[in-house]
Amino acid sequence: MTDVQLLKPSPEESVFGAQPSHRMASTVSAGPRSVLGPSRPPLAVWPPLDFALGAFSCCAACVFTNPLEVVKTRLQLQGELRARGSYQRHYRGALQALWVVGRTDGLRGLQKGLSAGLMYQGVMNGVRLGSYSYCESLGVTSFHGGSLLSGAVAGALGAFIASPAYLVKTHLQAQTVEAIAVGHQHNHLGVSDAFVTIYRRDGVIGLWRGVNGAVPRVMMGSAAQLATFTSAKEWVSHSQWVTPNSWLTTLIAAMISGVAVAISMTPFDVISTRLYNQPVDEFRRGRLYHGFSDCMLKVCQAEGLRGFYKGMGPVFLRLAPHTMLSMLFWDLLRQQTVKDQQG
Repeated sequence: MTDVQLLKPSPEESVFGAQPSHRMASTVSAGPRSVLGPSRPPLAVWPPLDFALGAFSCCAACVFTNPLEVVKTRLQLQGELRARGSYQRHYRGALQALWVVGRTDGLRGLQKGLSAGLMYQGVMNGVRLGSYSYCESLGVTSFHGGSLLSGAVAGALGAFIASPAYLVKTHLQAQTVEAIAVGHQHNHLGVSDAFVTIYRRDGVIGLWRGVNGAVPRVMMGSAAQLATFTSAKEWVSHSQWVTPNSWLTTLIAAMISGVAVAISMTPFDVISTRLYNQPVDEFRRGRLYHGFSDCMLKVCQAEGLRGFYKGMGPVFLRLAPHTMLSMLFWDLLRQQTVKDQQG
């Protein structure tokens, strides 16, 4: 067959495509490829709507996983640039840290930085998931390595745009009473006060402080998450472990993706948290680190390789359910949107 035949997915078919192709939009069956590569299929979901669906899905997941984000931030800042055993450990694991924060700061303490976190998740993941979906509609992900590349580029774009929100979120989640404080305490009064204080002190550039750590962090996590999720979903579908087109297929694929993200992203997450939370001098330069490579070198020298995996427990406990919930919400919302469009 030399012509390109576009097969519209049935209402029951996942828009992530439980097909040999990695496309969410539609299955393409074609003969010899043109010089320019695979033909461009029509978008399954209007891009602005896809942006909104991705943002909403990740914000919904964030509400459930934010307490683990608070704990993760504290664990990653604990013993900063100090050898193991030379500092007091207020937090000794995910569950113990949750209990300490809840006992000291109350239930509201477990949701510190939630509004900034929702802002970050909405902007970053809206851009990230929407961009990745658009790359799939263009057929970029059908090429060898295209899924990884699309995920990385989409993640970098989302991380850069949403960096100010992540900066404020990190500052607020690190703040606590002196008895259990770790890392530098910025003492903001709230989200609005944090944005105003940072802007007045460091200008617009100050709002993007730490972005050099955020971009590689999200690039790694996004590439691992989206590429693994897409491949795992196809693998589960072809294995026929569960009923075809079942939501369990999405759930299993998201669980596999969560493990891959936690392992690959934690070292970058540690560096990103340190760069965001460090204090600055009168020349608006970081007092502890000069940049990504300097932070990586200092952490390795002072804390060893284990320092890059501080907070691995809560990172996994947060990322795994967050990945599962956000991917599940996004996939189901997209399926419903396609059904409505076809109806």
